[in-house]
Amino acid sequence: MIRLLVLSSTYPRFRDDPEPGFVHQLALRLARDFEVTVLAPHAPGAATAETLDGVRVLRYRYAPAALETLVAGGGIVANLKRAPWKWLLVPGFLLALAWRSWRLLRQWRPQVVHAHWLVPQGLIATLCGARALLVTSHGADLFALRAWPLPALKRFVVRRASATSVVSAAMREELARLGAAAEKVRVMPMGVDLREAFTPAPLPRDPDEILFVGRLVEKKGLQHLIEALPEIRRARPRAFLTIAGFGPEEARCRALAQRLGLEACVNFVGPVPQPELPALYRRAAVFAAPFVEAASGDQEGLGLVVVEALGCGCPVVASDLPAVRDIFGGASKCLVAPGSPAALAGAITGVLAQPETAMAEALRTREALRERLDWDAVARGYAAVLGSLVPAQ
Repeated sequence: MIRLLVLSSTYPRFRDDPEPGFVHQLALRLARDFEVTVLAPHAPGAATAETLDGVRVLRYRYAPAALETLVAGGGIVANLKRAPWKWLLVPGFLLALAWRSWRLLRQWRPQVVHAHWLVPQGLIATLCGARALLVTSHGADLFALRAWPLPALKRFVVRRASATSVVSAAMREELARLGAAAEKVRVMPMGVDLREAFTPAPLPRDPDEILFVGRLVEKKGLQHLIEALPEIRRARPRAFLTIAGFGPEEARCRALAQRLGLEACVNFVGPVPQPELPALYRRAAVFAAPFVEAASGDQEGLGLVVVEALGCGCPVVASDLPAVRDIFGGASKCLVAPGSPAALAGAITGVLAQPETAMAEALRTREALRERLDWDAVARGYAAVLGSLVPAQ
């Protein structure tokens, strides 16, 4: 069986971790065709080595246990912005990643490497001499991280990788600006389990519940959704907002809800384990994804929460950003101007006023997504690309 080394900074720390789990979901499906080892950073509460759902996971230590907080709780970019002192953790993080990657390449001798994110994983894999290398960009590494010398480092990676991929067509042009050869760039999204976990269910929906799911970071745009709520409630006085997630913007968003007098109708439920998310999507009247481009340039690479909601038959209102438009295959009446509370309020109020029509549209969109974004189809695509990179014996 082909040995596959996966490098990632975002990875579940334990079973049912509310941190994003898309790399793990791909790895466990690739384990059907490859002998997979994942190398990820350690975090409090995580094992340094374990087998998680059949996937061998190794986690490198980069600081004393209590300080290993660079990744969880919002991601590296958001954590550095919120707490600049964490820049002190970056050298140890990079050195530990490089050392463990180099040792695995020399001792375990994987035949192919999949690095998630151009920087630092793609850069480290390139510098360590990985020959059969697929580098996948998920958005933050491509749209943000623009300060010198990061653009040059990203350019170095895409020019030397065996292949590069982006999770939406909207990212292809940005990658081309870094000098990626068109024939080496593939659009390969992450996936959602649209056949078992995220499926519609005959449960009654709350006709007034608006749902938000995601990390509480600037690019998710939660503040604009909260600002839209007073106008929504003028049309729908019983409307309320459920917020599932955590991150550095939580205190700011709580303060905004309080300032607007919305404490009674904005419910912060905190992080929700992945297996419990479908129940939220099946209960809500509408899912809101008010994404924006952050001041750093960071924006959504794909927006899988939109797919999860549609998978459960939940109507969606989302910002009209390129990556989200890519999900719908172009323009859609459920997409609104980014950063506009008025546009969000109008669209959400429209969904709440015509729930049957909105749900029917969501189900039609779901069917169109199954063959493209269900995890089994996504994993087959990645397996084919990774297998093609393995040198002939």
